[in-house]
Amino acid sequence: MRYVLDMQALPYEHAIQSIMQRDPRFHPAAYLFLKEALDHTLKKVMDSNSGMSRHVSGAELLEGFRELALELFGPMASTLLKEWNIHRCSDVGDMVFLLIEEQVFGKQESDTKDDFSDVYRFADAFEAPFLPKSLAAKAS
Repeated sequence: MRYVLDMQALPYEHAIQSIMQRDPRFHPAAYLFLKEALDHTLKKVMDSNSGMSRHVSGAELLEGFRELALELFGPMASTLLKEWNIHRCSDVGDMVFLLIEEQVFGKQESDTKDDFSDVYRFADAFEAPFLPKSLAAKAS
């Protein structure tokens, strides 16, 4: 399936179009999902922070990304992420920093791509939860 953005797309979709022209590594739908994952993570932060918003770390965003992917896609999460060319945490970080370059995501001075390096293994996060317990223990 090819993802085509409408000519009268929202600003976030325009940013995706711009990114795709210079760096087509990740499927456009992956950027839409990443925005949903950020919203999911920010809601969790606000719920645990008396309704106050704050900056989220790379690790927090990755945890929200994992939670939402499992919630929405279940055992198909791993397959879908591979289809979108997302294979590791650093891929999510690359997408985040491409969105920062487009000025649709913000960052603090201390934020780096390394914040997204090896936070978890994708096989542990997206495949192991659906393996029989005996196989999941061997995979770890």
